[in-house]
Amino acid sequence: MLSDKFLVKPGKEIDLSKIPTSNSFDHKKEETKKLLKQNVKRMFELQNKLYAQNKYSVLIIFQAMDAAGKDSTIKNVMSGLNPQGTQVYSFKQPSAEEHDHDYLWRIHKAIPERGRIGIFNRSHYEDVLVVRAHYIIKNQNLPEKTLTKDIWQRRFRQIRDFEKQLYENGTVIIKFFLHVSKEEQKKRFLKRIDKESKNWKFSAADIDERKFWDDYQKCYEEAIAATSLKHSPWFIIPADQKWFMQLAVSQIITEQLEQLDISYPKLSKEELNKLEDCRKQLLDEK
Repeated sequence: MLSDKFLVKPGKEIDLSKIPTSNSFDHKKEETKKLLKQNVKRMFELQNKLYAQNKYSVLIIFQAMDAAGKDSTIKNVMSGLNPQGTQVYSFKQPSAEEHDHDYLWRIHKAIPERGRIGIFNRSHYEDVLVVRAHYIIKNQNLPEKTLTKDIWQRRFRQIRDFEKQLYENGTVIIKFFLHVSKEEQKKRFLKRIDKESKNWKFSAADIDERKFWDDYQKCYEEAIAATSLKHSPWFIIPADQKWFMQLAVSQIITEQLEQLDISYPKLSKEELNKLEDCRKQLLDEK
């Protein structure tokens, strides 16, 4: 199971510099399209049961450095799902209204309802990543007494409590960190600059963010280590080869869904009899 290869076990310390960003585990690029297609088909079947049963919801979180492939992974892996039972949120810089609430407020509003799959492109983890790397928490209008040295540990605890509360109310949480190398990010940035159709995806601010690479790596290491639990696991996926990254993500989502106790609702004898009556009426129509 690919889940086992990339799972961050609870309590494990993380050193991203020692985790490969390129590892296909003997998979060949030419075979992955077929495997990905099979996984997408299986996810569709499982999603239909999830939607019909209406007991669980699924929250899939994607976090990564810029150009790691979040958008393309969401597009290619989730493309076969029924839009009726799927919702995607891309979290940008908080609005003035969102700033006037706690950082989890806008997240809780976006949690998928029962029967649906919610996909977060970035998430509440931004408030222990970019907010920490740039220390812009001082601009969040918080009481001075809360801005202590242990604020990030407190936020990790708050996130653990938040995700546990979701889990205990039927939300299955799957979290992916798409682990791209600094060199591969550079190549993708240059491609965005050199290829006209990709110019819109590049911002000069991306270069400024690269200067904080080491800070971000440390923030990711601590955040993932502190919040990967059995009921809300993190998976660190090598992202330098997009074709394998997408296969791994699709496989892990499929494996996680297959562990759920989901099935189509079974009708009672009375309901089955009503169906048979309806069937007879339709066939007897002239």
